This record gives sequence, structure tokens and C-alpha cells, in this order.
Amino acid sequence: MSLVPDRSAGEASPRSWGDLVVMSGGWQLGAMISLADPVAELAVFGVLILALALFVAGPWRYDLVALGVALMLALVGVIPADRLFTGFAHPAVITVAAVLVVSRGLQASGLVQIISGWVVRIGDRTTLQVAALSLMVAVCSAFMNNVGALAIFLPVAVRLARKCGQPPSVLLMPLAFASLLGGMTTLIGTPPNIIIASFRAEDGAMAFQMFDFAPVGVGVTVAGILFISLVGWRLLPERTGGGAEEDLFQIQEYLTEIRVPEDSSVEGDTLRKVEEEVEGGFLVVALIRNGRKLPAPSPWEVLQAGDILLVEAGSEALEELADGSRFALEGERELDQEALKSEEVSLLEVVVRPDSPLVGRSAASTNLRWRHGANLLALARRGERLTRRLGHVKLEAGDVLLLQVRSERVQETLSAMGCLPLAERDLKVGRPRRLILGVGLFGIAMILTATGQLPVTVAFTGAALAMVLFNLVPLRELYTSVDWPVIVLLGAMIPVGEALETTGGADRIAGYILMLGDQLPAAGTLAVVMVGTMFLSDLVNNAAAVVLMAPIAITVSLGLGVSADPFLMAVAVGGSSAFLTPIGHQSNVLVMNAGGYRFGDYWRMGLPLEVLTVLVGIPLILTFWPL
Repeated sequence: MSLVPDRSAGEASPRSWGDLVVMSGGWQLGAMISLADPVAELAVFGVLILALALFVAGPWRYDLVALGVALMLALVGVIPADRLFTGFAHPAVITVAAVLVVSRGLQASGLVQIISGWVVRIGDRTTLQVAALSLMVAVCSAFMNNVGALAIFLPVAVRLARKCGQPPSVLLMPLAFASLLGGMTTLIGTPPNIIIASFRAEDGAMAFQMFDFAPVGVGVTVAGILFISLVGWRLLPERTGGGAEEDLFQIQEYLTEIRVPEDSSVEGDTLRKVEEEVEGGFLVVALIRNGRKLPAPSPWEVLQAGDILLVEAGSEALEELADGSRFALEGERELDQEALKSEEVSLLEVVVRPDSPLVGRSAASTNLRWRHGANLLALARRGERLTRRLGHVKLEAGDVLLLQVRSERVQETLSAMGCLPLAERDLKVGRPRRLILGVGLFGIAMILTATGQLPVTVAFTGAALAMVLFNLVPLRELYTSVDWPVIVLLGAMIPVGEALETTGGADRIAGYILMLGDQLPAAGTLAVVMVGTMFLSDLVNNAAAVVLMAPIAITVSLGLGVSADPFLMAVAVGGSSAFLTPIGHQSNVLVMNAGGYRFGDYWRMGLPLEVLTVLVGIPLILTFWPL
């Protein structure tokens, strides 16, 4: 039996269920949830509390948690079965997917790479470095995906830090925070803005346009970048992270040298066959044959008598290798990084994306070498190199890996692995020859949206299609350009947000907010909404936070009898201000291990930045979007 009240008879809109009546001495809830089933409301709150705990604890990825929450509410009848998957057809979800594809095309055009090339020429003054990097990534984040902009400037920042002999922790967190700040300045800058625009349209008004977020967003971004550049970076601890390459990934262990003797039982076998037979596990990082060095030899390489293999292996594996007549131990030599690369083999430092298929799996379980042709040589987490058997370590988002990769397959390999280059100097990501095409298609979509000629969904879906047709985004990269966990999260959370509203849960929370702000002016209640969204965004994905807070903000505005616009803007700004923890946004996760940060490091700069965002954001909202 469904727990959702029947509205087929023309019952009042759910936003009227919690109408708030002015009483002497304060606000009182009038007819609160009179048409809502308290059992349904209790079910929604119970499931949301469970979801919040799972988001924070992180046993499963946030998209799986969101899908599970939606299914649970459908099973108890709170979400009708025919409404369970309607969120995936929501205009906001389609728009986010299209913007992600266009963002990939803009990145492939080479425009951002040209800009990043200018940044490398900055001097060695830290304040100037932080200011320039933060400004550049903020501007790029306004027009492309936050993580995409960060991915471009991440190797630039690491390279700059190493060039100046300073830890990258000074630059990477400012870079991540700047990507969040820049995203709040335009409609397409971040998914929360697209979601907020959709909620405004559903509330009966025209959806927010391309630059409606700019008056508030630009002001907050400028204030934030000034704070980060002048004060914020000084509050951060100096962590080793991906500092000097020789510090993080200097291979101080010894390689064991093993030789294939005459009449060896492995002569004529492939490397893959030998590696599969050795239970202890070992990694061949180089093969020396007739004085010629072959870094990262092919698994199909056939062993010959006299071959010398440089291997990383534990004692058990070495005993098994030397057992019988297979190999002879030659000795030990210190592992020199030059021995690990050549013209055909590149040595890359990469960072694992939050949506990488490697997350939660080991190199061995993913068949890293056989499937992707990559050797995992070293792994750093939170600024410290892990020394236990790497093939069996479960990888986490943000892990920094040292890989051997075939040079001609670098882009394909990193894309398939879901990794971003961290500091490889010779890596060329952009395609400058397509600059005019990429910028032109993006500019047309921007103009059509900004002038109101086409809705953002139509304009950017068209731009995405054009980029694929013109091969700016190759067809094989079309679906890998989309951050599918975010799409699933949004598609699942939209009906959950509707359930929060239709069961009266949004009205109840709005009533508590109004009672909390009883002694405050309307601006104070606006600040409560913004801070509440910030708090939620620090704990869960910011898109999910906005989906839940938007109906609450609209209900609060109805209770006050004022325009919903300032409250929706407050939710948008709060949703882009996840500065206290690494789990609130993918950008924060990506820099955590690369910068050697710990969980508690984020609030050092993030807390004053959130306070500054409220102090600057509220007056700007009230100025440009009056009550």
C-alpha cells in the first residue's frame, strides 16, 4: 500500500501543506503535514539519516548509496514505482551530461593547455603562484567541469612546486578550492547551479539564465581568491605529498637480478606464463638481453638463456623463482629510474580519479598489466609511500601511482584506468589545431543560452553532438567524458527530494529553520539556509545536498512570504562551498594524496573561507536578488 497521499482529486500543492502562519511571539506551524502521512515522513527521514551515515562512512560509492535510498523508498511505497526512474529524464541530469561532454571537447581544443603554459612562467613568490593558479582554474571552472579544470592545472602546480623546491601542499588545496569557487559563477559551472535553475523553473518562474549566478558568484570568488592568495595558503601545514619526485618515488629498495641459465625450465616460456606460475607474485620492471635494456617488457616476451630480469619481489617469490632449475640469483642493484624508461616506455606519476574503475580494487585483481599494459612501480597515499606488496593493495581515490606505460598508448591507458597525469613533463593532453572549432562550438552554445534563444539543455546537447560529429570528442570518448556516478546520483536523488517534499518532510525542516530564525531578520534566515547547505555539502556530494535543500529553501521563502530567488541562490552558493572535508567534492579528493593532506587539514583554510563566503555572499544576494 502506498504511503503517498492521493492528489488525484485536486488536493493542495504539497508546498501548501506546511503553510506557516504568523502568530504573536513568533512563527507557528499551521496545518503542518495535515495532508501528509506521518509514517511516510518518518520513512523518508529514516532513510535519509541512513544515507547520510553511509555517505560519511564511505563503505560504498555515493551513486550506489543514492540508488539504494531511492529503491528503499520505492519498496515501502513512498516513491511510486512509475516515478522511481523519472529523475534520469530530468532536464538537469541531461544538461549535466551534455556540459561534461562539451567540457571534454573544450579541454581537447588545447585552449586551457595554452593558458596553463603561461602559468609555468610565474616566478618563485608563493603568493603570486597561488594567486595566478587560483585565478586561472577559477576562470576555467566557470565554463567547464570543475574536475576537468583541476585536471589541467594539477600537473602545472606540481611542476611549479618542484621547480621552486617547495611542497605541493602549498598549491594544491588552493587549486581545488578555487575550482569550486569558479564553478559558482555561471549556470554551467557546476551541477548544483543547473539543479537550482531547474527548481526555479518548476516553482513557476523562468529558469536562471547563464550569467544570473555571476553577480553573486564573481563577488564571492574574488573575495575567496584574495583570501586564499594572501592568507589561506599560510594556514596549511607543509606536507610532503608529491613534492620532489626523488623524495616521493625514489626507489630505495633493491631490485633483485635474476638470470635465465642454460637449460632452464623457463627457457622458451613467456613472461606471463612464469608470472602466473609464481604464487608469491613478482614484477618484471626491465629485461636485459645481450647488453640491451628493455624496460617494462611485454608479457608475451619469450625468455632466452642468458636473459637478466630486474624484478621487484618478496622473499617468498624469490625462493620460488630460484627453486629448481628456473632462475639463478645474480645479485642486487639499486633501482635507478633511468633503467625503467626508454623512448618506448614512459614513467608517469598519475592520480586516481574518484570515478576510476580501479577504486576499491588491487592492481592484481584488475589485471593492470595484462588489461592496460601498465606496471605499478610505487604507490603513495597521504604523502607516504606504501612499501607492502603493491599488487594486492586496494587502491583509493586520490592515490598517487608511479607507472610504466607504453609511450604510444599513454592517453588511451590513462583514460581506461580513470587516472589523471600528475607531473609528466612530456605529456600532451590538448589538441591545439582544433582550438577554433572547440571554442567556436562552445561560444555558440553560450550565446544561444545567454540570449535565451535556446534552453541550456538543447544548446549544450547540440554542442556536445557537434563536437562528436567533428571528432573533437572521439566517439570512443563520448561516454567516458560523462561522470556517470554523478549522473546516477542525480537521477536517484531527484525522486528522493520529491519524496521529502510530498511527505511534508521539507515543510517540517523549513518550520524548524523559521523557528530558529525567529529572532533574526530575514537575512539571518537566509544565512541559516546557506550554512545548512554548506554543512550538508561537506558531508555528502554537493549535488545531492542541493537536491535536498532546494525544496526546503522554497518552503522557507513561502513561510516568510518573500521571493524564493535569494534562498535558491543561497543554496547554490552553499552547495559550491564544500571546503571543510575532502569528501564533499571530487576536487578535494583528487588533491588529498597528491598534496599529502590529512582529513583534518581541510578545515584550516576551509573554515575561514566558508565564513568569508557567508559574510560576502549574503549581502550580495540581498543586493542583486532582494527579498
